[in-house]
Amino acid sequence: MTGNEIRKKFFEYFRQNGHQLVRSSSLVPQDDPTLLFTNAGMVQFKRVFLGEEKRDYTRAATSQKCLRAGGKHNDLENVGHTARHHTFFEMLGNFSFGDYFKEKAIEYAWELLVDELGLPADKLWVSIYLDDEEAFDAWRDRIGFPEERIVRLGEKDNYWSMGETGPCGPCSEILIDRGKEMGCGRPDCMPGCECDRYLEIWNLVFMQYNRDADGNMTPLPKPSIDTGMGLERIAAIIQDVPTNFDTDLFLPIIRTIESLSGCSMGQSHETDVAMKVIADHSRAAAFLIGDGVLPSNEGRGYVLRRILRRAIRYGRSISLTEPFLHQTVEPVFEIMKEGYPELAEEHAFITNVVKNEEVRFLETLDHGLKLLAETTEQMKRDQSTVVPGDVIFKLYDTFGFPVDIVRDVVRDQGLDLDMEGFNRAMEQRREQSRNVSAFSNISPAYKEFSANADRLPEFVGYDRLEYESGLLLLVVDGQAVDSAQSGQAVEVVAEKTPFYAASGGQVGDTGKIFGREFEIEVEDTFKDPTGLIIHRGKVTSGTVRKNDPATLSVDSAGRRATALNHTATHILHRCLREVVGEHVRQAGSHVGPDRLRFDFTHFSQLDSETLEEIERRVNARIRENIAVSIEEMEAEEAFQTGATALFEEKYGDRVRVISLGSFSKELCGGTHTRRTGDIGVFKIVSEASVSSGVRRIEAFTGEGAFAHIQNINRHLNEAARMVKDRPEALPQRVESLLAGQKDLEKTVEQLKRKLAARSADRMAEDVASVDGVKVLAKTVQADNPGALRDLADQFKEKIGSGIVVLGAAQDKKAMLIAVVTKDLIDRFHAGNIIKAVAAEVGGGGGGRPDMAQAGGSKPEHLEQAIDKVYGLVRSAVENTSSK
Repeated sequence: MTGNEIRKKFFEYFRQNGHQLVRSSSLVPQDDPTLLFTNAGMVQFKRVFLGEEKRDYTRAATSQKCLRAGGKHNDLENVGHTARHHTFFEMLGNFSFGDYFKEKAIEYAWELLVDELGLPADKLWVSIYLDDEEAFDAWRDRIGFPEERIVRLGEKDNYWSMGETGPCGPCSEILIDRGKEMGCGRPDCMPGCECDRYLEIWNLVFMQYNRDADGNMTPLPKPSIDTGMGLERIAAIIQDVPTNFDTDLFLPIIRTIESLSGCSMGQSHETDVAMKVIADHSRAAAFLIGDGVLPSNEGRGYVLRRILRRAIRYGRSISLTEPFLHQTVEPVFEIMKEGYPELAEEHAFITNVVKNEEVRFLETLDHGLKLLAETTEQMKRDQSTVVPGDVIFKLYDTFGFPVDIVRDVVRDQGLDLDMEGFNRAMEQRREQSRNVSAFSNISPAYKEFSANADRLPEFVGYDRLEYESGLLLLVVDGQAVDSAQSGQAVEVVAEKTPFYAASGGQVGDTGKIFGREFEIEVEDTFKDPTGLIIHRGKVTSGTVRKNDPATLSVDSAGRRATALNHTATHILHRCLREVVGEHVRQAGSHVGPDRLRFDFTHFSQLDSETLEEIERRVNARIRENIAVSIEEMEAEEAFQTGATALFEEKYGDRVRVISLGSFSKELCGGTHTRRTGDIGVFKIVSEASVSSGVRRIEAFTGEGAFAHIQNINRHLNEAARMVKDRPEALPQRVESLLAGQKDLEKTVEQLKRKLAARSADRMAEDVASVDGVKVLAKTVQADNPGALRDLADQFKEKIGSGIVVLGAAQDKKAMLIAVVTKDLIDRFHAGNIIKAVAAEVGGGGGGRPDMAQAGGSKPEHLEQAIDKVYGLVRSAVENTSSK
């Protein structure tokens, strides 16, 4: 049986036994912020088990895509070194939500394994929890299983829980004895041993208790069943092969690796490890990217990057020095198309992402490996066994080496890693990233103020734009002062302020601070690293003094325009995910009164049709006039509601959740409009790349969008007037004009060539003889280096034997070319000639002995540069003669 046939047999068996066949959920959990990836079949049913969700079926069966390469369950470093560890795998499972329980679950498992899949009953063993008599009786009495092959194990092996609290219960594992040759050789080897002889096939979890915070267990009103059997493992058993990598689920990938590398499985232990790693990681990469994860330096994207780069590094160990991983991903689509046809639909996108990441990493891989080799050599000389944390960090920060790669490289050398030192360097870099760009010039005045203040100034501007407050601190030229005069630049800290300080992508407020004897024009509002709100501006009249009572008044038009743009970014974010895909995540933003900028994760350019659809959807949401709901709640509670949070943002214990009906829910500390209809209109003005895997949309809203549309319309009408046609006819007219211009350009080029040919025909009067060598040196008309080269070739053909040097002036620059006929290149070098001539026009150049080009910034010296040619040729002739 193939892997696909086993999956199909599993589904068919449970369908016939009244189970709903449920499609695998994404590797990215949709409703579980506690998980980085889906790592078990029960994840998509977690709310059902907890009683928080009801479905119209009580029996289910799935083949679930799983990934164990991050978080609590992480098999990444074991892959390649064992017969059965994988990052990506499929979990076959059947589930009962308060329907059948132990006896029926055991009966189904036995019947499928023995009667349907044909496993030898006499090779099977069973483990149960220590005191689970119900399971023992079911196996012995219902199945007739021999008591001597039922093993009782403790909580570590045979008890399962969803977490510290919640549903839990004993489990029963079905194992197969693969023979002494697969074992450790110890006389006491039996189920529970870590060797490969007694291999676990299927785990049956009996969820019958609820554990509270004190550890007390109470029976669940409706006990449930959760089972899991790895498809790769059962395939290895049925196909009777020693490892999962020898099954049809992996062999086509292995064969591709062998073909590309020229190596073979079984050639050496090191080769086998490398091939297993590449095969496993090719599958993981294909499915992760297919589910919307893109390589990045954070979260799930970083796990994908680690997987890809680990495979690339192992490829280097079997002589794969060029990009190869995109080719080893190819067989995955064919192997998996029956179970996951949607994967093949993303074929081009997935392979492009993989190749792009390969090319990027290969640029630095050799340099990083060289540094690591030099470090380990020095460690041997110093008799050290711990790779320094600063070296690990440099490999990570400069060369893009995930820590896993460093660990893999030194694994067989018996070396450890200084992870404490690495983590310290990482934390230091994070602090620098958070602070240095915005706060490198923060005055000591603020540090002293923050150190002595009982509490930080308070922002009160969510529901008001004006507030009376005392001025606690004045800073001029970095120094705390008691007063500031008219005309002076000043920074002000108030006890309370309605001014929003720049954060979360939103710009700081502008406005005025005024009192009885002064007025300050506030140009910006920002925070220092401690959260101190600072108003930066200029005293426009009078004298302001420390502790003066003041009115702080925000520019209402600017605040309102910014709020429109900020709410629009939330709508845009949601619409991008709807249209482009759920892989889209916010990667940065800039929200000001004049426009919005939104950065998002995506690999390729959005075409005009996609942008129009996004724009249409955003404007449709605006017209719905949805009320903007703002709630403040505990951060943990907010995360559990499913609110979108930015990975890089730092959130306090309490957060604001901005909801637009059921359409959008995000954690956000910014200011927003009351209803989406206030935005009026939304207009995208550009879409472009800002870095690998990150795109940027810029847009206008409200009056800015309307003004932009009017401006475009004005230009359109003006262009139509110029060509004497209607605006809607412009595309055809422009196309016609461009075609005509192209024809004219061809005609001009033809005329230029004819003129050049005539010039070449009349060249005899320009050719000089220098000690018997024909030399043509002159200035000509040429628009570009290519035209100059064509002209030089024509002169060269006419001269037969000799040297041609031409110069031309174009756009305040000089262009030069020198050509030497083949019969003279043993005496004259075009590159040397052009280098000397170019110096006269403030340039440089060089080239081959027969042809060289150069440029310069002083076209006014072109004539004297050309005149220099004859002297250069004469000197060369004399040097040749003297030799």
